[in-house]
Amino acid sequence: MAMRDEARNIIRDLGLTILKKHSPKLPIETYGGKYGDKQIWLQLNGRCPRFGVDNIGTDPSVLNTYIGIVNYEPDLILNAGTAGGFACANAKVGDTYLSHPYVYHHDRRINIPGFDEYGIGKYACYPCGEIAKRLGLKTGVISTGNSLDHTPLDLEIIATHNGEVKEMEAAAIAWLATTYGIPFLAIKTITDIVDGPESTEEEFLKNLNYASKILGEKTIELIDAL
Repeated sequence: MAMRDEARNIIRDLGLTILKKHSPKLPIETYGGKYGDKQIWLQLNGRCPRFGVDNIGTDPSVLNTYIGIVNYEPDLILNAGTAGGFACANAKVGDTYLSHPYVYHHDRRINIPGFDEYGIGKYACYPCGEIAKRLGLKTGVISTGNSLDHTPLDLEIIATHNGEVKEMEAAAIAWLATTYGIPFLAIKTITDIVDGPESTEEEFLKNLNYASKILGEKTIELIDAL
């Protein structure tokens, strides 16, 4: 997970406790504990010591995931977080999506044969259709970029690849999960409507606590169902 506000309820409700840091120089925080018959490790990207904000985006997420893989050898990587949705896809604030059937990048534009497809990525996700139906969750293609806002070209690429959810970490994490052969799934709760009338930053901040509460509830329901 990227943001502390998104993770707070999950850490509390799963009864996770903070573990010793793997590196004193890296801000990544790991929480762990048993939940039913499952061993859970929840890793936060941590806070940037220079700017004093959560480390969001693809770079810290890849590093975070790598540390989790090499230290814990997980059976499944679950990326939980908040995201933007689209009115044209009937998304509403508070809706929760599972990634299906793939996640991809919308801002890695490399117009060279072969590299163009590499830039988009398209990483397959853990099959979740039946679980989504059982839990009353939506499914959709998740698109990753490193900006909170968007350009017209971003929107064009998102539409071309059937994106329904826009966020900042999933495809990078999925790339590493695919590299290691570990199943990947993302769960995202909508904070803002990308093609809506409000500015993304204002709507995101207004709805972060509300969406994080729903995210926590739905993530635990998902863990129970897996």
